[in-house]
Amino acid sequence: MLGQSGDMEVHIKLPESGPGTPVRLSLAPPSAASRDPRHLRAAPRGALRPKKSHPGEQRRAPGTYRFLVPFKMKAAMSLVECWGIISVTEVLLASAVFCLTFMVIRSFQQKIPKGLKRLPGPRSYPLIGNVLELGRSNPHLTLTQMSQKYGDVMQIRIGTRPVLVLSGLDTIKQALVKQGEDFMGRPDLYSFHYIGDGQSLTFSTDSGEVWRARRKLAQNALKAFSVSPSPNSSSTCLLEEHVSKEAEYLIKKFLQLMEEEKRFDPYQYVVVSVANVICAMCFGKRYRHNDQELLSIVNLSNEFGEVAASGNPADFIPVLQYLPSRAMKIFKDLNKRFNSFVQKMVKEHYSSFDKDNIRDITDSLIGHCQQKKADESANIQLSDQKIVNIVNDLFGAGFDTVTTALSWILMYLVTYPEIQKKIHDELDKTIGRERRPRLSDRPMLPYTEAFILEMFRHSSFLPFTIPHCTTKDTVLNGYFIPKDLCVFVNQWQVNHDEKLWKDPSIFNPERFLNCEGTEVNRTESEKVMTFGLGKRKCIGESIGRWEVFLFLTTLLQQLEFSICDGEEVDITPQYGLTMKHKRCEHFQIKQRFQVKSPE
Repeated sequence: MLGQSGDMEVHIKLPESGPGTPVRLSLAPPSAASRDPRHLRAAPRGALRPKKSHPGEQRRAPGTYRFLVPFKMKAAMSLVECWGIISVTEVLLASAVFCLTFMVIRSFQQKIPKGLKRLPGPRSYPLIGNVLELGRSNPHLTLTQMSQKYGDVMQIRIGTRPVLVLSGLDTIKQALVKQGEDFMGRPDLYSFHYIGDGQSLTFSTDSGEVWRARRKLAQNALKAFSVSPSPNSSSTCLLEEHVSKEAEYLIKKFLQLMEEEKRFDPYQYVVVSVANVICAMCFGKRYRHNDQELLSIVNLSNEFGEVAASGNPADFIPVLQYLPSRAMKIFKDLNKRFNSFVQKMVKEHYSSFDKDNIRDITDSLIGHCQQKKADESANIQLSDQKIVNIVNDLFGAGFDTVTTALSWILMYLVTYPEIQKKIHDELDKTIGRERRPRLSDRPMLPYTEAFILEMFRHSSFLPFTIPHCTTKDTVLNGYFIPKDLCVFVNQWQVNHDEKLWKDPSIFNPERFLNCEGTEVNRTESEKVMTFGLGKRKCIGESIGRWEVFLFLTTLLQQLEFSICDGEEVDITPQYGLTMKHKRCEHFQIKQRFQVKSPE
């Protein structure tokens, strides 16, 4: 029963028949005084003890003892009423299990150093975390809403894995740029092990000196075979030459489709042209658009995007790694097939390699590899497999992002024909009709540049960066952040933050121009997040921006895009690793004039 001290009074009748005999426990009903909340208190440790009788107290039968049980065990002891007779061993065992469980739960709670704050965030469910709140269709929108409640630095759980979510431009810059060393890691996700055989520059957990050297080598090779002078055409660099050839093909193809079918879906042709550009840079080879090898590469990339968009639960619930998964099987197969294609191309380059005739990025990497092997004192050795992995990364960096950007550009052009006309006018005034656009024209085409920036911002087709990971215990905005914590960077939130942008849901290129409309406001343009920031920023960012500019200006110089009468376009993003729009088969074009073919 509950005494005046707030304890439960338990009468135990000790049997006379010896050890092993069940003990009978009886619960006495609480007295009126004991029900008074003023008398309730937690019993001190060691309260479970015999208590002497007081004068006037009802005498108990011989062999019966009175114990005080802590009030916190009231619920557990009430079960005794239902069970009747239980053994002392069972009571002690149940108590031990309870205490052990409590200690385990406490051990999982992160100890916060004095003076720092614990990461805020929503409550999560066991095993699944916050998966139900996030859903699968628009997690970037859900996390944006959560950030309004919990702030720019918050923690959620996906499955059993804790995840730090960063929002707000200033907070993200602080983490990825000013504290870049602390946040430059990659989480050890299960699916990352199968991209580039776990040696990918982009996805591997490595971030040491060897990784830095490989990344620098890849950047230099990519840049060299983009801006190097073109020896075979009037183009000022190799990238211009490759894009011009593909853009001219697209123009002819679109005109043919208009003549034959009166309408078309441009995406399936754009994706092949972009693939051809990166193939020319990496392998020195331009394919015919009906070439089965090229089409298989394009299909691999599309399938990879679809599978990656569905997510891999085993990344966040490790026990699922040991269960069969159809999606994961497809994912592994796609990566294996693409690695085989790149290995084949590298092998062909080895057989025809000439150090005095470097033809493309693969040749450049092979030459570096052989040079380092000859130099025994070289700190960074580059194996043949590493070359395959670097080419794999460069192909990915220069393909899907550019393809998606161009498809969004075409959708915005037909959605806002008045904006397309302003770009036409700027191109006519600055470049005219006698030559093709060049990279050097970018500063003289501010409205076109502003349109591209607004496309990146408004679509935010890369809603998150590839996940980061902390490399050590650190502090951000006064919050303690432990080592090896997975980090999501919400780029969509930054690009639609009402604190940064006026009317962020409206598509308005003029927001990036100065008052006179004569140049791009660099302060505004640097607010747009697409390729990440800091030490893990996309290695193909510059090349990607240049390629988008050249494709757009070359196409719009000669063509006017529209949509069939009575049809509408849907620019609602469909969530994925890169967010696509719904495919549209109702595009039409009109040729403005024909530019003379270059010599």
